[in-house]
Amino acid sequence: MTSAADIESKLRSAIDAIIDPELGRTLGSLRMVKQAAVPGDRATVEIELPTPAYPDRERIAELVRKAAAAVGVQAETRFSWKVKGKESGGNIGLRVKNIIAVGSGKGGVGKSTLAASLACGMRHLGASVGLLDADVYGPSIPHLFGESGELSLKEIKTPDGQVVPRVEPIETASGVKLLSIGFQIAKDQAVVWRGPMLHRQLTLFLQHTDWGELDYLFIDMPPGTGDVALSLSQMVQAAGAVIVCTPQQVALLDAVRAISMFRTVKIPVLGMVENMSGDVFGRGGTRAKAGELGVPFLGELPIEAAVRIKGDDGKIGDLYGESSPVREPLLRICERMAIEVAKQTLEQSSMPTLELL
Repeated sequence: MTSAADIESKLRSAIDAIIDPELGRTLGSLRMVKQAAVPGDRATVEIELPTPAYPDRERIAELVRKAAAAVGVQAETRFSWKVKGKESGGNIGLRVKNIIAVGSGKGGVGKSTLAASLACGMRHLGASVGLLDADVYGPSIPHLFGESGELSLKEIKTPDGQVVPRVEPIETASGVKLLSIGFQIAKDQAVVWRGPMLHRQLTLFLQHTDWGELDYLFIDMPPGTGDVALSLSQMVQAAGAVIVCTPQQVALLDAVRAISMFRTVKIPVLGMVENMSGDVFGRGGTRAKAGELGVPFLGELPIEAAVRIKGDDGKIGDLYGESSPVREPLLRICERMAIEVAKQTLEQSSMPTLELL
């Protein structure tokens, strides 16, 4: 007669050997199997996912059921999650697992709206999230969230006992932490800065801000190619960049330049998102270009009045409401992005050294 210990051992081996349908490696090598116990006539299996945005997790549950049946037991699968990351900001004292740049080759393609939507989506799914508005020439993040007020400083004690001032982000009702120069200037005030001033502001926002512990910190980049991407690559090990583009050719030309920029400064490109997809600007151009460039296609966001309305009203998070026409497309984009982040974490243990240009 087979002992319970033998059955449990066979069950664990069978589940460890399952190939994760998204990451392409065994659950055992990914250390995703947290429990495989047979306390009675049914097995209890706990799988720890690398992100709360893991898509269609029922696929894993079905593979577990089949593996358990092969050793003669029925299995119930429970899921937990723990975000994996590069600890992107460790070099400058940030406690952030993944820093994600959201960029575009040009303005007017909905980059800031998409950056805000991704931050809201990952928070909606349960992750701890921050959003840094590095688009200093057109800071729109405060408006999209309906937030105002001035940034405040607080004193914190460092591990070596020093007391230092730190900027405190503004936290939304949903728990997204925000930082923008829009909180520091008048609504109609222009920012006229050269590169060194941009670098200094980015340093303040990253190194001298009390972000706390975050799973994901999104950075809304200025449109085009320039100083901020270079400064970012020198300061932190970013998990990657999301490129936002509309489907028409004139926008795609600039998106290709943005991809080239991120590759030049050694920031991995997580994928491309097609925004405003539909009859007005067309559909499918971004998917085709992503395939041509060998870049993941993360999804498309249809051109819907709800996006404009919620953004104008400062209620961008409402796009994830049950009745929102873009809820599902946005969630799919969040899922694909989060999986690409997890893949980057597995494939690249450390960033290459930045080459001096």
